[in-house]
Amino acid sequence: MNTVRTVAFLGALGLIAGTGGAMAEDSADPIKIVTNNWTSQVVLSNVIGQVLQAQGLNVEYKPSDTQLQFTAIASGDMDFQVEVWEGSMAESFEKSLAGGAVDYGAHAAVTREDWWYPAYMNEMCPGLPDWKALDACAAKLATAETGSKGRFVGPPADWGKHYSERIQALGMNFQEVPVGQAATLWAELQAAYDRKEPIVLFNWTPNFIEAKFEGQFVEFPTYEPACLSDPKWGQNPDALYDCGAPASGYLKKVGSKQLEEKWPKAAGILKKVNFTNPQIAAAAALVDVDGMTPEDAAKKWIETNQDSVKSWVQ
Repeated sequence: MNTVRTVAFLGALGLIAGTGGAMAEDSADPIKIVTNNWTSQVVLSNVIGQVLQAQGLNVEYKPSDTQLQFTAIASGDMDFQVEVWEGSMAESFEKSLAGGAVDYGAHAAVTREDWWYPAYMNEMCPGLPDWKALDACAAKLATAETGSKGRFVGPPADWGKHYSERIQALGMNFQEVPVGQAATLWAELQAAYDRKEPIVLFNWTPNFIEAKFEGQFVEFPTYEPACLSDPKWGQNPDALYDCGAPASGYLKKVGSKQLEEKWPKAAGILKKVNFTNPQIAAAAALVDVDGMTPEDAAKKWIETNQDSVKSWVQ
């Protein structure tokens, strides 16, 4: 959707506020919005981009590696990211703040990222969702690729998880097999679900998956920050990562230092942006279930969430 159509659409919804002064107040340079390789992040980046365009601002979308984006934001090469997930990005996020990036606040959404399995596996592997019960069931998840080990379908490598290290730290009879993109996770899940075959894979919430498939997260040893930094913490005194991910993680926004200096109007809007779990899941579903493009999904999302968008621009 081009800028003219976006502005006209948002104007029809009454979501343009003070556009006449935006360019005089804010730089005409493009605001570089980071996009990542999962659906809700791309859609919601477009949501904010379309709102900023309607305010008379210039935007560009810049794809980035999930971890390297933080270095780019801290250095001012990119300007903001709308979905900072605690479970996979906390370490890189904290380093970026020390390097000059700015914490633009948390969303209302509560997140979780971890191993997940469909509910029918509870009968196949008694004792689930406990991780020890899953490990005892590893042979049922073995494939030609993993030999005698169970297969864990892991996320793209650049998402910064440490699941292979977790497997080793906990002495599990599993092997991680990462996918190249998020869509492959859902294809693997759908194929197994249709045949009621055992599968354990990386999943997260909020996500459209929870409305489409019945299942639950594997329960690993409870997360503590020391699990990531102190080998002596946890049941393996010689290894890090012998725990699960945060069960109630944050979802934040991060921006460059120059954002508020060059585009104060955009910075003010970003501070007010606040997504809920249902809003994020709905954003993903518009693309992954309904088949819309991210641009059109953003337009539909804005139409459905007018009250939220109005609160950002007022």
